[in-house]
Order: sequence, then structure tokens, then C-alpha cells
Amino acid sequence: MDKLKAMSTFVAIVDQGSLSAAADKLDRSPAAVVRTLASLEQHLGVRLLNRSTRRIALTDEGREYLDHCRRILADIQTAEFRLDSRRADPAGKLTITAPVTFGRLHIAPLLNQWLKQNPSMSAELILLDRVVDVIEEGFDLALRIGHLADSSLVARQVGSTPYVLCASPELIEQRGRPSHPEQLSDWPTVGFTPAGEVWQFQVKGELWEQRIRPVVSANQIDTELAAAREGLGICRVLAYQAQEDFERGTLVPVLTEYNAPALPVQLVFPHSRLLSPRVRQFLDAVVGPLQERLSGMAGNKYQ
Repeated sequence: MDKLKAMSTFVAIVDQGSLSAAADKLDRSPAAVVRTLASLEQHLGVRLLNRSTRRIALTDEGREYLDHCRRILADIQTAEFRLDSRRADPAGKLTITAPVTFGRLHIAPLLNQWLKQNPSMSAELILLDRVVDVIEEGFDLALRIGHLADSSLVARQVGSTPYVLCASPELIEQRGRPSHPEQLSDWPTVGFTPAGEVWQFQVKGELWEQRIRPVVSANQIDTELAAAREGLGICRVLAYQAQEDFERGTLVPVLTEYNAPALPVQLVFPHSRLLSPRVRQFLDAVVGPLQERLSGMAGNKYQ
């Protein structure tokens, strides 16, 4: 049995969602795909997929084996590309997604600079404040903020960013500064609708959850920050989102000693996708500058 071929077939079945779709993708007959899967399961001594006429589902053993297959196949593909000097110069189109504010402030400038240095390349940068399915939506690369739960993705961490609490100088002048998270129950606040009405802090090394009563809540960060600038209340955002306000002095940080642990900032790409020269070279070009930007960000002083 050709183990690499069997692994590729198994991954294709899972990614395509059916035996017939995998057969089309691999340009093989459905019967050949079935035989390969059966031989692989017999060799391993476990069932990898539960199959019916309508759907397939991974078994626990299949899910574990799938992770190993993705990593092995990705490593092989990467090694082949690195050894092929004819593919050293990137060409084609790079598709990237990132959160709106982070993408505007940090990804777009670095991407523009990289495109100047690689005239054979083009790019599409999609800025969205939602978690994108990188595989389903066909992106080469995504910028993720937070802990990565999807095991089908490879992550390359470039830094971290904490949550910070912000208030307008006018509000601080009127009320002074809060000295403990529990005081927020008596303070006007500006909420971010997707995050709910409980803010997390770290008090003496322990998690502290504080319920707030927002004067206004918004589902867009820019709207939340605008309300805070008007003095309507304290808001809670990621440090990079408030960076421009901190620099202009339109908002100031508060309760910095109680910030919860910072969230990782990562560039991610699929295990199952070929790490092309354009993706690899873009990663090599931007990881260092992103690390410098995040480490030098004023908000990181408040971790």
C-alpha cells in the first residue's frame, strides 16, 4: 500500500465531504477511492470514517489520524517547494484576511511594501471582524487574534495584544479614576454587543469577572470608541484598537494593573494547503516587522 497516497485520499475524502467528491477531486474512480480507504483502515486496524448513503463522519481515531496526515503531507509539500529552486520567485495572487482595524493599521502597509518588492505578485486583502473559515472561503493566510481552536490550521505567532479599558480625559476629570474593577458597577460604560456585559480582569493572579451596565452598546469597535471619546463611559477594547486614540490623547487607559492576560496574535494557514512560495515568502517578510510593531505598541505597556 502506498501510504502517502492513502493519506492523501483520506484527507481528500474529509475535505470534500464525500467519497464521490473526493474521487472527482483526485481524478480517480469512486471504487478506487473506496478500496484505498478500506486498505488504509485495514492496515491501521481502526475505522476512520463512519459512512452512510448520505454522509460521512470522522471517528475519534479518524480525527486524530487526520491531524497527523495533514501535518505529514504539509511537511512533504513544503520540503519539495524549498528544494525546487525554479519556484524561488513568488508569482500569482495572494489572498489574506484580517480584522478590520488590525488589517488597516498593520497588515495593509506591510502588504503594500511587499508588493512593491515583488512586482510579479498581486493580492486581495479582505478585512472582516469575524472568524473566517480559511479553507472554505479559499484564503491563503489569515490573521487571527485569540487562542486557536481549529486543529486544521498551522499558526505562526507574531506577538500578543491585551484588552485595555479606555475613558475620555473629560470623564476622568469629572469622576477621577477607578481603582478596582468592582467600582465599574457604579461607572458609566460603553459595551461591545458581541462580548456581552461581563468584563474579565486579573486580580492578585485570579480571574475576576465584573458585570457592567452599559449606557450604550455597539456591534462595531469604531462606534464603541466614538461613544467613549464623547465621555459616555469607559469602554474595553484590544490595545491596538485604541492605539490611535492613545497617541492623540482622545482616550486614556484605566485600571491597567488589572488587565487580563494578553491574547496571541497569529498568522494562520491550512495544514492541508500547499504552502506556496508566495505564502512562505510573505510570511518571512512580515513576521519580523509585525513582531516589532506589536512589541512597540503603547498598549503592550499596560499588560
